[in-house]
Amino acid sequence: MTRYDVKRELKQCYAPKNTDWALVDVPAQQFIAVDGRGDPNTSPDYARAVEALYTVAYTIKFTSKRTLDRDFVVGPLEGLWWSDRPEVFITRDKGAWQWRMLISQPDWITEDLIDECRQAALAKKKLATIADVRRETLEEGTSAQLLHVGPYDDEGPALARLHHEYLAANDLTMSGHHHEIYLGDPRRTEPARLRTVLRQPVRRA
Repeated sequence: MTRYDVKRELKQCYAPKNTDWALVDVPAQQFIAVDGRGDPNTSPDYARAVEALYTVAYTIKFTSKRTLDRDFVVGPLEGLWWSDRPEVFITRDKGAWQWRMLISQPDWITEDLIDECRQAALAKKKLATIADVRRETLEEGTSAQLLHVGPYDDEGPALARLHHEYLAANDLTMSGHHHEIYLGDPRRTEPARLRTVLRQPVRRA
């Protein structure tokens, strides 16, 4: 059985080589998602959201393999981030951040299967946040994207270049939430070696 791996199938979105901003065409994707707000380093809601997402994601994986004979690699954790004050991402005022954490799902995973697996995961694990997991579709299209290597808190200069230089120089404006894809596990990887895809959907100004 060949396992589907979103990182392999969508290399332009999950394995970029460029470390400065460049445009990429992002296809529509479906995810499982949980929303929240606050500092991801200290918010209990954030930790519970991530745990709930992975619990449901692995339940979906094993159910798909058992009942559909279709297996896949659970995708990396991703996040949409936004605020009423965009400058807080440059200043790293994390308490003002709102977020939607995501894990990509193959296109054969239906909403009914997600609902079934959410209920099964909730019955088994008793983590209340599992009830908040839902299906989410993203259609980001044209996006500015780069690979950031290093600590998450060092993203500020790249975001400042995007907001104050790249968009204006290319006659672009933001058209969606800031998107991050976490290719490394911060619990096991030293901060200097973390790899994060930074993405911003854009349109012509």
